[in-house]
Amino acid sequence: MALKFNFDSELCVRCKGKGYCGKPCPILSKFSSSMPKPKTHFSGSSPPEIFVGRYGYPQVNTGILSPEEYGNTEKYSMPELWHKNNFSIEKILSLRGKLIYSKFKSHLKSRQGNKFLSLMQEISLAYKPVSVEIFLKSPPKQNFSIDMHLPIIGNPAPLKYARLEENPQVKSKVEYLTSDTDIKASSALKELYKGSIEISNIIKILSAGLLGKKTSRKLVPSRWSITAVDDTLSKYLLEKIRLYPEISEILVFTSEYLGNHYEFLLLPDKFSFEVIEAKLTGSVWNPQGPLYLAQDYESFNGRKDYAENVTGAYYSNRLALAEYLEKIKKQASCLVMRECRPEYYAPCGVGILREASRQAFKEKPEVFSDLNSAFNSIQSRLRLSSSVFMENSWLLKEYKTQTRLNKWA
Repeated sequence: MALKFNFDSELCVRCKGKGYCGKPCPILSKFSSSMPKPKTHFSGSSPPEIFVGRYGYPQVNTGILSPEEYGNTEKYSMPELWHKNNFSIEKILSLRGKLIYSKFKSHLKSRQGNKFLSLMQEISLAYKPVSVEIFLKSPPKQNFSIDMHLPIIGNPAPLKYARLEENPQVKSKVEYLTSDTDIKASSALKELYKGSIEISNIIKILSAGLLGKKTSRKLVPSRWSITAVDDTLSKYLLEKIRLYPEISEILVFTSEYLGNHYEFLLLPDKFSFEVIEAKLTGSVWNPQGPLYLAQDYESFNGRKDYAENVTGAYYSNRLALAEYLEKIKKQASCLVMRECRPEYYAPCGVGILREASRQAFKEKPEVFSDLNSAFNSIQSRLRLSSSVFMENSWLLKEYKTQTRLNKWA
């Protein structure tokens, strides 16, 4: 459920730098400083990156993103690299501002006669930058689109003609699974993951409609493909995790990136999962309003519906947790507490939250014998009172009230 919703969380999304709030837009100023000069012909190395929109479904905008430069352009696109190199929001916005979005219309299921779509799909398969030459019908527009799930996409222009200047470098595992038209998409996702293909690359391949049985293949809007991958892979890991023994102590993991502060509280219990996000005043989705809490959770048997309050971050957090539990061969109940702070003034996509969560579980945890001690430690790192999370948590209420078998051991 969502709590204390007293402001217009869509303000930044609707404004897109037009000045509706009456203040200079920090997102637009950082983004526009690196926008390319208007032109209708350019060449460069796509990171690789593609985009599949969702508006106008089933006839949607699709396209290729590429800067006007050659070489190692992966840094323009991959949250894994942003986090690894500790890129600032300013750095990420600067990189995103250089990408030109060459777009065209595609039907989600239609394949015949769409040469642009075939080229986009070739690019989606690559794990290294791909050199492309692009001709546009008109110069790119000097604007951008904001979405809480995706990194900012800007400089859109209708595509007139495009060609590859080199053959894309494709891993054999990717080539094999995209060529197999008898395997289900969910099974292909698991195989790609087990083959150590980066999550960012798996998302693009799914979005391009290159996975699944032949008659079922279709384009998947980029926003949806992110959640689909995180959800599918974490469910795959949880099938095994639910059979593992419980952890024996209370563990706390923490991480922070770009103003997103995380506390992961793991309790000795069968698997359950909850995310509570506290969006502080001044943060990207709460520019002027009071504190806003978003909350979603699931019990041991999982959830059937979409986590519509926390949305995509819920599944990215769950994947990071599942990877850790699979590594230690244990199960646990986990409360995720996120403070979205004013330092996070521009959206950089769900991918950075996945990487921040993964980083937490790479560090040595704090170990506690009781909840009070755990929350005293957590409080030392929070800006809010820890009671904000404790009083609203479904998971903690369940943990405190149920009869524990080990209590009588």
